[in-house]
Amino acid sequence: MSWWGKVVGGTFGFMMGGPLGALLGASLGNYFDNGLNNLSLDSGLGLGATERVQSVFFTTTFAIMGYVAKADGKVTKDEIAMAEQVMQQMRLNKQQRSVAMKLFNAGKQADFPVHEVLAQFKQECFRRRNLIQMFLEIVVATAFADGRLDVSEQRFLENIAGDLGYSHQQFKELMGRLSGQAHFQGEKPIEEKLSAAYELLGIAKNCDNAELKKAYRRQMNQHHPDKLVAKGLPEEMIGIATQKTQEIKAAYELIKEQRK
Repeated sequence: MSWWGKVVGGTFGFMMGGPLGALLGASLGNYFDNGLNNLSLDSGLGLGATERVQSVFFTTTFAIMGYVAKADGKVTKDEIAMAEQVMQQMRLNKQQRSVAMKLFNAGKQADFPVHEVLAQFKQECFRRRNLIQMFLEIVVATAFADGRLDVSEQRFLENIAGDLGYSHQQFKELMGRLSGQAHFQGEKPIEEKLSAAYELLGIAKNCDNAELKKAYRRQMNQHHPDKLVAKGLPEEMIGIATQKTQEIKAAYELIKEQRK
């Protein structure tokens, strides 16, 4: 983990300040005897630097997961398990898991500055649209973790997407694809699986083969693990992106097979 190496090495030039800097600093501070103020600076990690964006993504993801989990007034075991599942996929060590859970718990607090956090996240990601989409997909999965999406969770998610520049229609389309992904997983009757495959790719069942291929390529490009890491996805999350591309490919292959 390149950005984490900077953290534990005491190189905090990429510490971004603002609410995200405060969140990460509070979660990390007790690991260092001298606190954060006396740590050395690295002038090479300014706004937009990959390692800086990676730390921003990590911080925002776990904090907002906690915020969404509390949206309906309580945090369920399934929602906590979802956060732990992401940590497991990231193969975080004990220290990293501790920081992630502190961020998750910070997001649950009544005074959590959600709009300020999202504004800074959007600024730090600067036009990395696919990276922001991956963030939203992880956050939405948290809301779906207990098998349902109530009104308050739906409203919270819409507001989060709105803060990140998504229109109502764009958010609706994203939710449709994620719903398809959720229904595509596991053993199901072929008809149900096929319907979910079209939803996952975001296309109508009566689309032609050219539209099908275009949708497939677009989704693969948006979730390509190497491209996302290059844009600032923490390397530990490459497994999440890889799983998504595998499901996209499986959906595409199923549709092609059924059309023969």
